[in-house]
Amino acid sequence: MKLVFSLILFIFSEGGEKAGSPLDVNPGVILWTVVTFVALLLVLKKIAWKPILNSLSERENFIKESLEKADKAQKEAEKMIADNKVSLIKAEEEAQKIVDQSREYAEKLKSQILDESKVQAKKLIADAATEIERKNNEAFNKLKDQVADIAVHAAEKILRENLDKDKQIKLVNKYLEDLKN
Repeated sequence: MKLVFSLILFIFSEGGEKAGSPLDVNPGVILWTVVTFVALLLVLKKIAWKPILNSLSERENFIKESLEKADKAQKEAEKMIADNKVSLIKAEEEAQKIVDQSREYAEKLKSQILDESKVQAKKLIADAATEIERKNNEAFNKLKDQVADIAVHAAEKILRENLDKDKQIKLVNKYLEDLKN
């Protein structure tokens, strides 16, 4: 304690006698600077310390809330991305299923069209063959009738000259039988 008292006396004893440079240590100025600083701290503690601490606390809470909101938003965004990926995968699967069904339907339709075409072609061929057969029979019958007429006329001429009526009938019938075979 004696030391502190001696220091204070030393400080007050040198004050004001010399004019010194700004770098000189002046104990009186130091003491008053310390006293002023302590008084300023006490005033600030009573008046400004609580508002400053409240402001800092509010700022800290705001930053914490902002970080929590950002984390929550990031988690929601990641969840949405995951949901979108799942939806995209489902959509791709549905699209693939639709494409596969379309291909299958196209193959069935192709087979059906080919089968119908074959049936129609066979029917056309059968109809054409029937028509050809009918035309052949018709032509053969016409030809047979014409040959019979010619034969009858020729036979009639020959028979008028050479044969009687009974021989003519036998000759014509024989000729007609030969034509049928």
